[in-house]
Amino acid sequence: MSVTLDNNQWNLVYAVFSFGLISMLATTVYTLVSQNRVLPKYRNALVMSSMVTFIAAYHYYRIFNSFTESSENQVVNVSGSQGAFNEAYRYVDWLLTVPLLLVEVIAVLALAAAVAKSLITRLVPAAAAMIALGYPGEISSDQNTQVLYGVLSTIPFLYILYVLFAELTKSLDRQPAGVAETVGRLRLLLIATWGVYPIAYIFNIVGDATAESFVAIQVGYTIADILAKCVFGLTILKIARMKSIAEGMPADH
Repeated sequence: MSVTLDNNQWNLVYAVFSFGLISMLATTVYTLVSQNRVLPKYRNALVMSSMVTFIAAYHYYRIFNSFTESSENQVVNVSGSQGAFNEAYRYVDWLLTVPLLLVEVIAVLALAAAVAKSLITRLVPAAAAMIALGYPGEISSDQNTQVLYGVLSTIPFLYILYVLFAELTKSLDRQPAGVAETVGRLRLLLIATWGVYPIAYIFNIVGDATAESFVAIQVGYTIADILAKCVFGLTILKIARMKSIAEGMPADH
């Protein structure tokens, strides 16, 4: 199966993939060179942020190449056969980066070891399950299978939200001024960006792939990735910086 894109659609997808790639690379460099702006105990969070965007940059490079190689005269092969556009790169990316995103939040808060371990042992398996359960529905052409795995992947997603809002909130009382509010905005950013993924996923369920649905899915996923990885990572840096200053690091360091 193939979809035929017009000039504007093909150029839009091409530009969005290119923008996604450079955004990930730029954020990786920026978070790496900002290590000395925070106290040593918060640098692990920045390292994980850099890992997230570097992993994503690699996969956007592969996605970009897959898109161009599967296109001929703006006809994109989406059949799932060899040489077709490969959506699996996104799921490999998410399987690695989504758990790291959640660990970033815990690392930057420098919680007590027992609390941090408890949160990580619940959030990481749930994140992996969410991605793993979404992939069979993404690649299936059967609507019932798509709906089934869409519902199944939503269960760990709801559990993650519960842990982030009900459990993590209990650990914010002793954070410096402004940090709890920033973490609150970080969680809202996560919900807003992760909410784009199921919306894009629904475009796979409504029927056979069309040029419009292909463009909507790829643009939606990419914008969500930029917000969930780049903006998320820069917010982690902001929190680490705020906590470092509150603990005595010079503001002009």
